[in-house]
Amino acid sequence: MAELTDTDRVAVYIDFDNIVISRYDQLHGDGAWRKDKARDAKPATADKLAAARVDVSAVLDYASSFGTVAVTRAYADWSVPANAAYRAQLVDRAIDLTQLFPVSGTKNGADIRLSVDVLEDLFRLPDITHVVIVAGDSDYIALAQRCKRLGRVVVGIGVAGGTSRALISACDEFEYYDEVAREEEQAEAQVASELPTETVAKADAGTASKKSGASEAAASGDAGQPIGGPGASKLLIKALGLVAKDSDGWSAASAVKNQMKRLNPQFAEKSLGFESFIEFVKSRSGQVEVREDGQQRWLRPRAPKTK
Repeated sequence: MAELTDTDRVAVYIDFDNIVISRYDQLHGDGAWRKDKARDAKPATADKLAAARVDVSAVLDYASSFGTVAVTRAYADWSVPANAAYRAQLVDRAIDLTQLFPVSGTKNGADIRLSVDVLEDLFRLPDITHVVIVAGDSDYIALAQRCKRLGRVVVGIGVAGGTSRALISACDEFEYYDEVAREEEQAEAQVASELPTETVAKADAGTASKKSGASEAAASGDAGQPIGGPGASKLLIKALGLVAKDSDGWSAASAVKNQMKRLNPQFAEKSLGFESFIEFVKSRSGQVEVREDGQQRWLRPRAPKTK
């Protein structure tokens, strides 16, 4: 199976304060972030912060569906305890963290700094084809319009109820954070609902025996950890949810594998005991259907079993 050949390259810019505060207020009421003083991450707000935690990996995984993610930057005051709690998640995904100390009691200047960096990157990196702006502030309308004038595709991600309608209109594509995060939840649910087939169990047993000292996190399929059987299944389902589909829901197998490699560069079917990618997919027959059309292979998620 061919390796990645896509020419589309993606730059992701996250107004971190904006998305975190918007998510908190979405779940706990308008103005809750300020009223609860959630930025201080005191024990009294621990449960609320956990419920509103933003899954940055889900955002990057969605961005990777447009091409190879070449630039990832997040803007915030990282000395704030609520933001600092994301350090491990952000570092694990190799996100460039830009420190912004507040220039007033309420503003940290993220919109101006982020916009300047985007335009500088577009002139410095002419191969960038897609710009993903993770924010909901109307201040980014002019940036989105300028990126489109420069010939880039603009993708927006924002929180429902905290995103300007005008910003949505200024983007070529827009997705709410809730929908982006739901892809991750659906992949986990589908994998959990199906027991591995005997083929999967045998192949993965060999992998597990070589890595018997690995932690439970190794099965998650996250980059930086060895991929176990459940992790590989989850990776496959996530990729299927992100790639292009025809009218009947089928996706080219080559595109699915490329997307899996974007999500986790460590994925390799041979390390799981399979000679080919299609052999690996067929072992996950509980989750995925395979259609053969000459030399072309097509995949789609199998419909959930009805009880």
